[in-house]
Amino acid sequence: TLHWVGKDKVVNHHHDVPFRVLNKVSTFAAPAGLPANTTDNRIIHGDNLEALKSLLPEFEGQVKCIYIDPPYNTGNEGWVYNDAVNDPKMKRWLGQVVGKEGEDLSRHDKWLCMMYPRLKLLHRLLLADGVLFASIDDNEVATFRLVLDEIFGSQNFVAEIVLEGAFKNDARQIGVNHEYVLVYARKRALLPREWAVKKEGVEPVLKEVARLKKLHGTDFDTASEALAGWFRASKATPSFAHRRFRNLDARGAFKEDDPTAPGGRKFELRSPKTGDVIPLRSNRGWAFDQEAFDSLVKEGRISFITPTSIMVRRYLHETDHATPQSVMYQPTRSASERLAKLIGPGKFDYPKDEVVIQRLVEMATEKDSIVLDSFAGSGTTGHAVLAQNALDGGKRRFLLVETMPYAETVTAERIRRAITGRGEDNFAAVALGGGFDYYTVGEPMFLPDDNLNEAVGTEAIRGYVAYSEGIPAADRTAAENPHSSYLLGLNGETAWLFHYQPDRATRLDMDFLAGLRFGGSSGAGKPGTVIIYADRCLLSATFMASHGIIFKKIPRDITRF
Repeated sequence: TLHWVGKDKVVNHHHDVPFRVLNKVSTFAAPAGLPANTTDNRIIHGDNLEALKSLLPEFEGQVKCIYIDPPYNTGNEGWVYNDAVNDPKMKRWLGQVVGKEGEDLSRHDKWLCMMYPRLKLLHRLLLADGVLFASIDDNEVATFRLVLDEIFGSQNFVAEIVLEGAFKNDARQIGVNHEYVLVYARKRALLPREWAVKKEGVEPVLKEVARLKKLHGTDFDTASEALAGWFRASKATPSFAHRRFRNLDARGAFKEDDPTAPGGRKFELRSPKTGDVIPLRSNRGWAFDQEAFDSLVKEGRISFITPTSIMVRRYLHETDHATPQSVMYQPTRSASERLAKLIGPGKFDYPKDEVVIQRLVEMATEKDSIVLDSFAGSGTTGHAVLAQNALDGGKRRFLLVETMPYAETVTAERIRRAITGRGEDNFAAVALGGGFDYYTVGEPMFLPDDNLNEAVGTEAIRGYVAYSEGIPAADRTAAENPHSSYLLGLNGETAWLFHYQPDRATRLDMDFLAGLRFGGSSGAGKPGTVIIYADRCLLSATFMASHGIIFKKIPRDITRF
């Protein structure tokens, strides 16, 4: 278990974060004639801790994929996220939440105090089969894993991806040219057995294979060495997975693969050459039966490493998809250059590569998934979601949260230009289409005296009460319905009513009940239980018990989540 100074003050701080409404400021949609893409996307400017809390009523348990690129805590005050966690707002927060101890916290203590409540809220937003991807480097990767183990459970750790290509300019003893992407599931047991990414750029590999085969004739060992060298040297390396397909035979480029898998077939596999039983590794099963194995041997697709150890040849051209590996290679080196062409030079340093994030989105989402990034930066994740939709016809939606002042001028502007394809100085990018709404984090739902803040508006209050009551999304109703303008939700067992007026106190009495319309042309009879919020109740306890009515007082019985 990881302990740090101030931990006891922040482990439950996410409960105390005030719920604030999200104010829609503007809407941007692609001009007519551009490709179709999703428009129900959001960019939110404001403190990401408060924004995450405010997303709970609508999105708790609904997000399929979260990607975050939090501060790496390098101590470099000039970095775009101010990642020494020393900006004035964070200092104020540490003083309020952690107290006097915050004055003496180390850089690592501060980082952990900042991250913990945000991770707790991210965990709540994930679907049961949702996945978190988190970029980090050596400064905090060890502590980050321990914190994620605590919040997500070590059994839900999926992988620690090593992302090659993040070259540092201050090498000491060993040049560090990688970062990490930590992968955790909400419930790993619910994930599919395999993820797959589409093989990009198969053609360059196949063309090189054809060239080498023609050049070397049947000398496949020499051709394989040449192909492996091409992979190492070529700037056109297609994707992460392809680097494994570096051998050649008469059929094409292949990799030597393990013929066993968890959950595979359990039986005695015998070599058709010697008749010997080939040992099966513990907790594994064969990926084929004896008949298929004999056929593979005849085709020369089984390599006998020893008489009792085998590998199977899998060919690049036989599948459009490949299982990602834990060592990933950045397919490009020009994310900064592409961003500069899109929004102008000097606007944002060291953006993440949208091609890499797009691969993660492809791996872990379905075509209608919601993708969240609460450290949105330049908007790479939103760009990647739109790009993947354009590639496979998906309807994925993105939620981006950015705390820094550049949320409008960089984050939102990048997405606008990715949508239209109009970059800086008439640079023409691929127009992805789509749209988004731009929000700011607004007023708190409750005042310091714990009374409702009526300034947020009736609709926001209705949404909060519906969430705090746990009304399923499918059962929630709008104010315009055939039963009552105060109805919040309805199903076969329960009706929820919020009898609220901002300018006067309300009463639960016989006149109010007489105004409810159930049965007849309304299409639904009165459920057995009716939960009614009001300022006062004038009905007797006996009457309410006999009619299945439960009274809740405004605002005393509104649960603050």
